[in-house]
Amino acid sequence: MSAVKLLLFCLLFKEVVALSGNFWHITDLHLDPSYTLNNKPELVCESSGRRPAANAGRFGDYACDSPWHLINSSIYAMKDILPDPDFIVWTGDDTPHIPNEDLGEEAVLSIIRNLTDLINLVFPNSKVYSALGNHDYHPKSQHPAVPNNIYDRTADMWQKWLDPDSRKTFKRGGYYTEKLLNRTGFRMLVLNTNFYYDQNKLTKDMDDPASQFSWADEVLTKAANNKEKVYIIGHVPPGFFEKKRNKSWYRSEFNEKYLELIQKHHPVILGQFFGHHHTDAFRMFYDSENEDTPLSTMFLSPGVSPWKTSLPGVVDGANNPGIRVFEYDTQTLLVKDVVTYYLNLTRANAARGRWEKEYRLTESFGVPDASPASMHQVLKRMAEDRCYLQKYYKFNSVSYDLKECDSDCRADHVCSAREVDFESYEKCLEKEGAASISAGLLPLLSVAVSLVLANR
Repeated sequence: MSAVKLLLFCLLFKEVVALSGNFWHITDLHLDPSYTLNNKPELVCESSGRRPAANAGRFGDYACDSPWHLINSSIYAMKDILPDPDFIVWTGDDTPHIPNEDLGEEAVLSIIRNLTDLINLVFPNSKVYSALGNHDYHPKSQHPAVPNNIYDRTADMWQKWLDPDSRKTFKRGGYYTEKLLNRTGFRMLVLNTNFYYDQNKLTKDMDDPASQFSWADEVLTKAANNKEKVYIIGHVPPGFFEKKRNKSWYRSEFNEKYLELIQKHHPVILGQFFGHHHTDAFRMFYDSENEDTPLSTMFLSPGVSPWKTSLPGVVDGANNPGIRVFEYDTQTLLVKDVVTYYLNLTRANAARGRWEKEYRLTESFGVPDASPASMHQVLKRMAEDRCYLQKYYKFNSVSYDLKECDSDCRADHVCSAREVDFESYEKCLEKEGAASISAGLLPLLSVAVSLVLANR
């Protein structure tokens, strides 16, 4: 290769690399400071609620929230895998699943500070965009729509990551917006969606808690006028939990408002990144006039905590700890790929903890990128291809739950991903349930026809 060709190749390679960026997303760390290895399985951790932590080890147990060793391991694994990310997204839920009377405001703030200090220690030069989870308040889930001590002190802890205007709005309502990496044309919108959680008694009779909807509408309108592209992050997502049929998180009026916000402003929204489920999932937003026109995708990243949910009706709802890298186009903010890393908790406790790649979205699901159009194709194949669905189901629990996803499971996963709207979700369950029954009858019908023909 001539020197001129080599120079041209290097310049082209440099330009292609420059177009690709990476950022981390971590969520649902749920530190349980009480975690202690002992000979009484029901007393290993408070977060188990006295469920026996029968296989407790250094990295934790599926009955418990995260011990410090697991969280420390996850943050240092991030450093080993991608030491210099463009930025980090952290979407909350830092405290354990224990009764309010066993926690307290100072304990909540102490845990947030400990995790903040750890992230700052390991990633001292990284910009972090952080959202509050429903467990990042005391009493949990009761986020008020007015200034308070926790918003105020958390903003002070995060002052390194927040510009002056962001600190003001965060102290007012736990939300903020900034230019993404201070770059013209790109914006991060950080929401406090705990206002919309159906467990939040303080916002039950409000139309627009802390005026967040009107504020977000204004931010997104300005973004369109300024030709900006936007990422949105938050903790509690709209729509339904795929592990429990008909389990929504938002009050219906707030769910509708959030859906309308995305549909109205979808041209400037290039990605939504949430947590709360502890599972690996996604949610599609479609044109209200055309259900086959995808507008936006919300990615729900898996949690670090392996805690087996105590939500009634959920069977074996634990997960392996997960962390996630998003690859994106630095010129357009298009999400190009998603790479999930995980810790097999059983193996880690038995031997040594090794975080490894679980899967890359484009490779595992056969799509060119993670755009709404591509995720729409993923959803269609989930609904049509049992093997494809089974792969998605395995990843949903971060390779913890390996049983077969049956027809009811298929309807729950397909409908929760496809329909954020309450009424449309119910219609989807009716349709997909019928489709599942029909699919199950086809082999029986084929056998019956064969027998009839054989006896003619």
